[in-house]
Amino acid sequence: MDGVAIVTGAGGGIGRAASIKLSQAGFKVVAVDFNTMTGEETVKLILEQGGEGMFVQADVSKEEDVERYTKMAMDAYGRIDVFFNNAGILQKFSLIEDLDTSDFDRMMNVNVRGVFLGLKKVLKVMNGQGFGSIINTASTAGLRAEHSMAAYTASKHAVIGLTKAAAIEYVRKGVRVNAICPGGVDTALTQSVPMMMQESGYTPEEFPNMRLGRFAEPSEIAEMVVFLASDKSSYMTGSIIVVDGGLTL
Repeated sequence: MDGVAIVTGAGGGIGRAASIKLSQAGFKVVAVDFNTMTGEETVKLILEQGGEGMFVQADVSKEEDVERYTKMAMDAYGRIDVFFNNAGILQKFSLIEDLDTSDFDRMMNVNVRGVFLGLKKVLKVMNGQGFGSIINTASTAGLRAEHSMAAYTASKHAVIGLTKAAAIEYVRKGVRVNAICPGGVDTALTQSVPMMMQESGYTPEEFPNMRLGRFAEPSEIAEMVVFLASDKSSYMTGSIIVVDGGLTL
């Protein structure tokens, strides 16, 4: 494969793994992250492996930042073939009645507004090109409720809604839009979950049971991203793909 891929949340976890796998598949990678240090580390790893890429610092919830990373990708490479719209955050475990409104707003700003803004800017480019593949990161929490995570659950349901809406709007434009729903993935984000439970003093009885007996490696989720980025998934759009080790069975 050859082309240009933008990855948000590229500084770690699934985003870093996908950035590296996309590079290995032949894509030039525009790595976007709020954290400059981790984002630059991802690009360094890509360059060390003989790949090509650049880092753009951005807050995905700010329209001017999303405009900037889109423009920088176009200025550098002249096209956007793939957009892994991945950046997201977790919430602290909390019952709805105890959930701070500011925490709810932050969740919506990053997980929903950030995905929407990415779609808004990149779809315009891809529509003009007449081609492109977008992969949004939802979650198993986009398919069912996670106890004490109402804001996160709502945000990921919204990502699935945005995915389907975008897919149907651009279905005849050469642009495909799909979403992945990871379950438990071994990242810094999920490693914080046991501590968050301890702090909240409450462990949900529905706490995810890893049916395969382990968390996913970020690279396993990244393989699905590369598949959706490629022509091998050419007849897939509006698909919500569960990569959860049987968690939602």
